[in-house]
Amino acid sequence: MSVKLIAVDMDGTFLDDAKQYNRARFLRQYAQMKEQGIRFVVASGNQYYQLISFFPEIADEIAFVAENGGWVVNAGEDVYNGELTQAQFATVAEFLCTIPEVEVIACGKGSAYTLKHYGEAFHDLAAKYYHRLEKVDKFDNFNDIFFKFGLNVSDDDIPRIQAIIHEKLSDIMVPVTTGHGSIDLILPGIHKANGLRLLQEIWGIDNSEVVAFGDSGNDVEMLTQSGFSFAMANARDHIKAVARYEAPNNNEEGVLEVIDRVLKGEAPFNQG
Repeated sequence: MSVKLIAVDMDGTFLDDAKQYNRARFLRQYAQMKEQGIRFVVASGNQYYQLISFFPEIADEIAFVAENGGWVVNAGEDVYNGELTQAQFATVAEFLCTIPEVEVIACGKGSAYTLKHYGEAFHDLAAKYYHRLEKVDKFDNFNDIFFKFGLNVSDDDIPRIQAIIHEKLSDIMVPVTTGHGSIDLILPGIHKANGLRLLQEIWGIDNSEVVAFGDSGNDVEMLTQSGFSFAMANARDHIKAVARYEAPNNNEEGVLEVIDRVLKGEAPFNQG
């Protein structure tokens, strides 16, 4: 079965720890992907506006599964938007603001929003992941579509906070780890794998023809669904356990190394 789609997580996967990638090498690969009829999809928990900044040369022709599947875009055109009801948004926002150890970002289609009273260090960090970010006094009176919450949590607190949120909000949203000191709250069933499924239906691509790369809890469904699933060498063991293969470390251009094997038809991609 030939490969027809390559999907990459960004932080800890496609990007190195300095949030960079070998652009010249990848663009050469991308030209070969197009020649071979292979689609390229960016599948990330990050904001769409941030993701397109990494691919200025090709953003208008590739696809993005942004906000952990909450917003799916193909060649600049919307494929899907998840959406919380106003009542759901209010319930979730109100509860999150009762947890003192958590800094909250409400993720909307027009912008992301966070509270003015949070420290500048947090605002500077958030701006790296959310290129459209507004500071507000409280989470209400928005005219926007919301599909995700992002939470800044210390690594030590993540398991406890995740358990608290799961107990209180699991009927509305699901907490998943993102791999860079944070938790994302996503709509049930609205994850990266669902976003890929929607794109695959448009393009007529089977799961067995998909290569996917990830390193964190929000990649589990995508890795489970895809025929050629790669956990990064830097991923934790429980992520490696759901993937079929392992890619080199994200700081060693691990994704690009495997893409070279795809393009050359080398193992495990030489199955005929």
